[in-house]
Amino acid sequence: SRVKSEDTDIEKLLRSELHKRGLRFRKNVANLPGKPDIVFPGVRILVFVDGDFWHGYRFLQWKNSLPVFWKNKIQKNIERDKLNTMQLRKMHWRVIRVWGHNVENNIEKTMTKIINAHNKYNNQN
Repeated sequence: SRVKSEDTDIEKLLRSELHKRGLRFRKNVANLPGKPDIVFPGVRILVFVDGDFWHGYRFLQWKNSLPVFWKNKIQKNIERDKLNTMQLRKMHWRVIRVWGHNVENNIEKTMTKIINAHNKYNNQN
């Protein structure tokens, strides 16, 4: 319960870089499944910044080293992420999921992925 679920350092870093490049968005939109971290309403793009541990980056490789409680918790997070993504796509949202380590270690690649999607769909309007 002490772990922040929004406004994490990696989310703030990504939002800051997007803002510097002139992109405007809403954050932590509660009325959408999964409460997306970044929302571009005009182009219907959502971005989730998934923490590696909590969202199970390469979970199959390390899940057996966890106590049952954590294994179940992370597995439920993975399943909920998939369900939220499916629901959002049915609502005609484009969903981008980025891993926390990618934001920290290669923000330019992450930014390119988001900006390219934004530009692609912004030019169609």
